[in-house]
Amino acid sequence: MPTDIIMPQMGESIAEGTITKWIKNVGDTVARDEPLFEISTDKVDAEIPSPAAGTLLEVLVQPGQTVAVNTVVGRIGEAGEKPAAAVPGAGNAAQVAADPARATPAREAPKAPTETLPAPPAAPAAKSPAASEPKEAAAASAGATPSPSSFEERIRTRSSPLVRKIAQENEIEIGQVEGTGIAGRVTKNDILSFIDNRKSAPRPSPAAAAPAAAAPVRTEISRTERDEVVPMSVMRRKIAERMVESCRTSAHVATVFSIDYTTIDRLRQKNKDSFLAANGVKLTFLPFIFQTVTAALKEFPELNASIDGEEIIYHHDVHLGMAVALDWGLIVPVIKNADEKSILGLARASQDLAERARSKRLKPEEVAGGTFTVTNPGVYGSLFGTPIIVQPQVAILGVGAIEKRPVVVTDPNGSDSIGIRTMGYLALSFDHRLIDGAVADQFMAKVKKTLEAGSFSLS
Repeated sequence: MPTDIIMPQMGESIAEGTITKWIKNVGDTVARDEPLFEISTDKVDAEIPSPAAGTLLEVLVQPGQTVAVNTVVGRIGEAGEKPAAAVPGAGNAAQVAADPARATPAREAPKAPTETLPAPPAAPAAKSPAASEPKEAAAASAGATPSPSSFEERIRTRSSPLVRKIAQENEIEIGQVEGTGIAGRVTKNDILSFIDNRKSAPRPSPAAAAPAAAAPVRTEISRTERDEVVPMSVMRRKIAERMVESCRTSAHVATVFSIDYTTIDRLRQKNKDSFLAANGVKLTFLPFIFQTVTAALKEFPELNASIDGEEIIYHHDVHLGMAVALDWGLIVPVIKNADEKSILGLARASQDLAERARSKRLKPEEVAGGTFTVTNPGVYGSLFGTPIIVQPQVAILGVGAIEKRPVVVTDPNGSDSIGIRTMGYLALSFDHRLIDGAVADQFMAKVKKTLEAGSFSLS
């Protein structure tokens, strides 16, 4: 019997995945656990290993298509088995790819996800019998695989008990709310924003007919035959959504400090060869910055926090996100419990996460749960920037280029001179809803003082 290849569930909150590439072709021989195809989800891009050894017989889902978890995306047969010829009229992958109407982000899912999805809360308003009959008939067919439209609706209206309670108290059907969470789920912020907008919207007079909903304004972009038009990748779409969501959520403010890294640079130059030989990792500036930041976060807990509605969550552990640039986008793996690691531990963790991010070997839990993020655009020569906060965090630190510059140096006697120092900028973007400018600058002053003192242990 052929072995089904399924879309894996890469984490508890993941409901679907997009196939970005088949590494093997139909008819190829594959070994068990050999990389078979690549997927992209809300959390991570990953290579998926083959569930069995044999021959790839069928590819049922083409690159670019999105399907629910546990959907069969292909089949593997015995070693040497020949792929069956395509049957005219059968819904095989080639036909799906050739027919754009059937290639709607491949939610023609042959299987429903294994997790049980709660039904949306009943709307308080009474509905006509004719409108309710189809739903009652669907509920009566127990065990039937839901249609794509009903599955999408159930995914979108899935929400936390708190969100459902707020919706019920305010007589709102969750399906009416535009969700910004994973797979379109409605979050607490979504439902509260919907309520606020409904309160502020002008109420039409009873005699006035309900106007048609205004279509969103979209700037017309001219295209010529010399332009190249390509669809956004799944990762690019997710990055776009997250960045717009963050700008809409947080009150972004930035502060920039100049740092003298000369003492750290001397320590690096003296020990970098022996450090690499003994530990197998390079001694860069980043582990020093990471350790300094994690220590300062303990002193200024406002920056290691999250906002949930009108509540503040202070995180006692520091899970440090580190932005990694990829050829196809950006990802932020997390160094868990970074405040407990030495310079060596931070160097090893950051190198390991960066290498596995670039080879698509990260696990979903390794890109979740960050409480503060550091990004390093300076590696490309940038002096400083104002990075966008990674939600639901409240701050992010940007590391600028570290280079030698002429600066004014004051000796112990108070005499000034021009000296060559190893300098760089650190830029902090912070959420002014929680962090005041004075606190942000005190945090940065602490980081500056620690880095410039250069008192670090490499053991």
